[in-house]
Amino acid sequence: MIKVGDTLPAATLMEFSEVEGNGCSIGPNPVDVAKASAGKTIALFALPGAFTPTCSAKHVPGYVEKVEEFKKAGVDEIWCVSVNDAFVMGAWARDQKTDGKVRMLGDGSADFAKATGLTLDLTARGMGVRSNRYSMLVKDGKVAALNVEAPGKFEVSDAATLLAQARG
Repeated sequence: MIKVGDTLPAATLMEFSEVEGNGCSIGPNPVDVAKASAGKTIALFALPGAFTPTCSAKHVPGYVEKVEEFKKAGVDEIWCVSVNDAFVMGAWARDQKTDGKVRMLGDGSADFAKATGLTLDLTARGMGVRSNRYSMLVKDGKVAALNVEAPGKFEVSDAATLLAQARG
């Protein structure tokens, strides 16, 4: 499992863009994790699935609400990573009103989740291998803080916890 001090794994996440800009075409666009995190402070949180109850009611809204506080604490970007395709993440982004606040990044084949060692097997519930629920503060591609939830819990990966760590 990834730990504090480790570099984020080499992976490509997918982001759905509804508007063209800065070399991004409309539709799914690849996001190279190493390049996108280089030289930045990222508040990254991951969760089992888009449109799921805890994720939609608590996890994403907490980060959307605190985006300005994260910026004041030196965070350049907030990333939400889930084992969903870019189209689902794009629809969820519209639903959660994350535009310009939280980057909704799809890990469609769970490659990033597997590379971090933070997977959750929900095969028995018809969801396959997913990402565990966690948050991490990433500085220039390295993990500076990591908060992994116990199964079925939502206690340490919330926006308030990561914000306190970002403020240091």
